[in-house]
Amino acid sequence: MTLSTAAAGAWVVLGGVHLLNRTAPRRADEPLVFVRVAPQEVSRPSTTVVIGWNTLGTCSAEALRADGTRIGSVRIDGKDLFPDAIAGAALRELIGAEAAPGLVPLCYLAEHPGGYHAYAQIRFHPEDACFVRTTSEPVGRGPVEALRWLDPVLAAHHASSTALNNHRRCFRKHFEGTELEYKYTLDPAPDIWAAAMELLKALRDGELEGWRPEYREEFQAHHTENHLFEVTGPASEVGYASFVPTVTAGHVLKRKWFAEDAFARREELVYGIDVTPDGFEAYLRGELGLQVRAMPPFQRVRYDIQCESMRTGHVYGIFLDRCTLLADPTVVLSQCELEYLRTRGVLDQDQDEVLHEMERVNGWLRNYVATRGWAAEHTFHSKLSFLRDAVAAQPALGTVGFRAGPATHPSPNRARRAARATVPSASEGA
Repeated sequence: MTLSTAAAGAWVVLGGVHLLNRTAPRRADEPLVFVRVAPQEVSRPSTTVVIGWNTLGTCSAEALRADGTRIGSVRIDGKDLFPDAIAGAALRELIGAEAAPGLVPLCYLAEHPGGYHAYAQIRFHPEDACFVRTTSEPVGRGPVEALRWLDPVLAAHHASSTALNNHRRCFRKHFEGTELEYKYTLDPAPDIWAAAMELLKALRDGELEGWRPEYREEFQAHHTENHLFEVTGPASEVGYASFVPTVTAGHVLKRKWFAEDAFARREELVYGIDVTPDGFEAYLRGELGLQVRAMPPFQRVRYDIQCESMRTGHVYGIFLDRCTLLADPTVVLSQCELEYLRTRGVLDQDQDEVLHEMERVNGWLRNYVATRGWAAEHTFHSKLSFLRDAVAAQPALGTVGFRAGPATHPSPNRARRAARATVPSASEGA
């Protein structure tokens, strides 16, 4: 039986897990299984492919040995391939009991002019699997069963094995240390829980073509207190510093540098800040040498919807949040924010594509919130501007923040050794 047909072919290729992690040498007699599937790329080629086993229907599966000799074939329903992430009965019968326990999806293989593009398996579950493209150009021209693609595909996998074989290590961050964000001020403010669930469903239903909720990271909930200080000097440090308590102990210090609200702002998070609230201002002044103005503390409830472009692997966050002043809960800011978070993939990319894609997502989001009467146009209105406006309207609010006093904080040397990291903004903070 010839696996190739006149139409462009697509397969999920199964084999021993040792072919991915090199825990055992390759053998000429070990089985490879080609499960013929409908094309799964949203563009040709894509960066990411996600396959739900129960969406495949009945598939033909052909087993070959690694030297190309045929073992046999079987018809199998996709949902029966890997119940409990273990090779199902039909696969075990096809390749034998000895080989079956280590059988996993190796890659998604797509026929292209000049050969095949391969997408390495990076996440594998009983319900589905996620694959990331590792070939920059098609490889292995010829019939798929000739296996000319196998060596270059395995070599590409091994070249990026640190990223591909470790949980969530296949992400990179473009524009490192810079937050890219559009905001919509929601007025009248909806119930943000209901709004988040509705928006998530829209993404699941494919309303934003080419995007889907981020694989197994589609939704997060946050509920935090924020103690924010406007940084007024030195001039190079202007922006704000916000303390957010962590679940364990201490605080995260979020710094943003900007003279005015804008799409792109420098951002940094510092973890492990061992300071009590009455010492926040003293810490900023004494340890960091900043001139600051305390703003009224606020509570933030935020629901994060994370979506990824299957074409590029770029992941964007759509956040719905509600901020209320602790001293006056009737002072409310409700926003929908769109932010670039990270990129799934191992191949080099033009980072400017992030900006082009973000414009497309923003166009869809603008129409989405406008048709519901929540907002007509995006803005860059920051939490700092919200607090400034609140204090201008009620000057007494400017006295309710924690003022300088006896501070409990680390020594200068200890502060400099605090864990420091710039991370995607789908995290605690303002």
